[in-house]
Amino acid sequence: MIKPPIPDNEQERLALLYDMLLLDTPPEERLDKIVAFAASEFDVPICLISLVDSERQWFKARVGLEACETSRDISFCAHALHSNDILLVPDALLDPRFHDNPLVTGAPHIRFYAGAPLGKDGLVIGTLCLIDTRPRTLDAVELSILKSLRELAMLELASPGVETNA
Repeated sequence: MIKPPIPDNEQERLALLYDMLLLDTPPEERLDKIVAFAASEFDVPICLISLVDSERQWFKARVGLEACETSRDISFCAHALHSNDILLVPDALLDPRFHDNPLVTGAPHIRFYAGAPLGKDGLVIGTLCLIDTRPRTLDAVELSILKSLRELAMLELASPGVETNA
């Protein structure tokens, strides 16, 4: 397993994350709907909005996973902090960064991961990620849909939480 490297802009990235006042906040229906839709649209058992703090990744919204957070050292999402491009891992068992990661060798048995970075001005605070227990990939249309959902998630994360019953 290769631990995720720390981005060069880590202090600025963390400042943005902390300024957004998102960590350890209650679930929000508007974000839960995004991950539920993505899990259904992509037919994956796990979908998360993951925010990467200094020592952990914390899940603001989640489908298919009981855990609220994991260590940053084993986080797939922390590998996605270095780019605005989607991090695509078709088969984690074949990727030297992840093949012996405890999230691959044990529950939840990750094989496929697609993480769409969430952030602004080149500062990535986390991902909207898709996780499957079988190898797979995404075609151009699916990548476009994931990018659109990422933009929706960022709009929602950046706006004050206003719950509706809609």
